[in-house]
Amino acid sequence: MKTIAPLLLTGLLISGTALADDCENASTQLELNQCAAGEYQQADKTLNATYKKVMARASEAQREMLKQAQNAWLKVRDADCTFISSGVEGGSVQPMIHSQCLADKTNERNAFLDSLMQCEEGDLSCPLPPQG
Repeated sequence: MKTIAPLLLTGLLISGTALADDCENASTQLELNQCAAGEYQQADKTLNATYKKVMARASEAQREMLKQAQNAWLKVRDADCTFISSGVEGGSVQPMIHSQCLADKTNERNAFLDSLMQCEEGDLSCPLPPQG
């Protein structure tokens, strides 16, 4: 089931993109699901860009630690969202609930990683060097 869900989600996005071009006016569950999936994809794209920037500023030793932390975070995020959407398991709203959860948690992680890029001189709680 775990491998089928991403394939179904991708299929929905590709097959129905025209249906949900305007998420402001989405009215069917399919359109709402597609819009939520699109919001998650955008959040993921933003997170990946921020992650690359943080990796570029990190020392070599920190890069491995960040990679491990990011992989652990991904597992927790995915498990949390599977749990959160389990209350509507099998329902037409499940993809939307799952995508909304992924988007929310991904946006939170992006904000955290972005905050690491704002380190100031003398801030010992911030692991990255100040922006030069």
